[in-house]
Amino acid sequence: MSFSRRNFVIATGVAAASASVLTACGGSDSKSNSKGPSVSGSKTQEILVGTKADSTGPAPEVKGAVKGGTIYSLDQFDMDHLDPAQIYVSTEAAITVPILRGLTGYKIDDKGGATLVGDAATDAGTMKDGGRTWSFTLKEGLKWEDGSEISSEDLRHTFERLFAPFITEGPRYVQQWLVGGDKYKGPYDGKKLASIEVDGKTITFHLNEARTDFNFTLAMRGYALVNKKHDTKEKYDKRPFACGPYKIGARSIGKSLTYVRNEHWDPKTDSIRNNYPDKYVFQFGFELLASTDRYVSDRGNDQYAMSIFNEVAPERIAQVLTNPTLKKRVLTEVDTVTYYWPINMTRIKDVKVRQAINYAWPHQQIQTINGGTATTEIATTILAPVTPGYQKFDLYGTTKKPGGDPVKAKALLKEAGKIGQKLVIAFQSSDTQQKVAVAVKNALEAAGFEVVTKQVDKSTFYTQIGKIDNDFDLFGAGWSPDWPNGYSVFYPCWSGKNIGDGRSNYAQLDDPSINRAIDAAAKIADTAAANKAWGNVDRQIMELAPVVPDYHKIRNWMYGSKVGNVVYDSGNTCVALCKLYAMK
Repeated sequence: MSFSRRNFVIATGVAAASASVLTACGGSDSKSNSKGPSVSGSKTQEILVGTKADSTGPAPEVKGAVKGGTIYSLDQFDMDHLDPAQIYVSTEAAITVPILRGLTGYKIDDKGGATLVGDAATDAGTMKDGGRTWSFTLKEGLKWEDGSEISSEDLRHTFERLFAPFITEGPRYVQQWLVGGDKYKGPYDGKKLASIEVDGKTITFHLNEARTDFNFTLAMRGYALVNKKHDTKEKYDKRPFACGPYKIGARSIGKSLTYVRNEHWDPKTDSIRNNYPDKYVFQFGFELLASTDRYVSDRGNDQYAMSIFNEVAPERIAQVLTNPTLKKRVLTEVDTVTYYWPINMTRIKDVKVRQAINYAWPHQQIQTINGGTATTEIATTILAPVTPGYQKFDLYGTTKKPGGDPVKAKALLKEAGKIGQKLVIAFQSSDTQQKVAVAVKNALEAAGFEVVTKQVDKSTFYTQIGKIDNDFDLFGAGWSPDWPNGYSVFYPCWSGKNIGDGRSNYAQLDDPSINRAIDAAAKIADTAAANKAWGNVDRQIMELAPVVPDYHKIRNWMYGSKVGNVVYDSGNTCVALCKLYAMK
């Protein structure tokens, strides 16, 4: 899902029925541990596929919640994309839950646990032909923000426009799987895609391969509905048309985004969302330290504030988490994300050089900069320990030397004849990343590299590193599985089939043996065998060293004292915005 890209992957081959489940991370049990949760020690939790009754609104009421007031946010940066087809970043996905609806979505219980249900659809879908055919039927009473009815033609348009040339940033699963999608160029010349059928309120998708997890795929924000009449193409990215309980009331790019009530939303059609606040005012431009200090002070409108992205600043972690009063206002959760540093394979072609980068990497220093073990766990693998398929291994001695091994790294550079190898490294322009840049530069220069650091604007960072002709050798990134198994990690990020502008194979790895291994693992029907295969793919990729896995994340979101019901949305790995309320 970028800071992390997104969400969960169902284990390959699990039948999509009411008894099927997804496994994902769960942090709630570990919050009772005074030492805090650990990624490796976290339990998995089941994500069930709900019934038609589970998909029927209204959403359960939050105990003690009241209507009215305004919820604010204090965050670093504005959203690069709001057009759902362009959304593949966690913050963008999280912030659009109140305004955009998809065919399916995640229903959150009072502890943050998720169930896959029909959102705009009456249920989580009907599968035929072993997963090659999927049908969904629209609920009655669904309307856009202007009061017009959501039609099946809107559905068709939503999925056909995914193929338009200007859609470059979002997920590619549906485009890859729909029959005929390899030749289709979008609906704007009047052509339709035959593998999308519409009959009354029912839409049917014909896939070129069996996907028993297709209903989970459609829960991604990248497949939320788009209004055909109001589709402004490229301009839709700045002002999408709403069908959720809120709509965009005002926007000042880079500064703020305001949601107001959508009077045409009917709660009886929505089993996922509540609409307690009158408004949400998302405020941008706050570094972690500034937002944390405002949460600690807890004055004025900040009492009604929370964050989509900003967590407790590393400099304040000890102060906040050891103070019982302050800690009560922190939501702590283990995430599925792994933060990592892709190495541009078109520029750094010598495997020994890439291995040297891995050996030299200052994991421990970066962990300290980020707040220590309360916020991160050092990574040696691409998959996080809470993701099905994870296998524990350490190819580059990180566990024994977490601060880096410059001697081993320099020896590899010498063998390659690359002492003095220049590395251009892109960092996000934030206070924390500036400190990380110094640590990385010092560590790699100690190993014999020449390092040039480039600060890149936070709001467009992923767009810039997603260009295949970028001028960087390494760049920070992160990825959560889009729904829990290895496929939605390894296909989008490491398959040679997914190289292109706006794609998420940032390293531009295109190795035939890796491509074959990913394709083979995706076809394994037995869950245990598939998980083993994904663990093997992880190791196979790491042997080529196209990436430095940096750390797995433990999130600590602080919020104001008058924000009610701050719970985790484990389906979208974020604070559950539509479960919040402003206390009187």
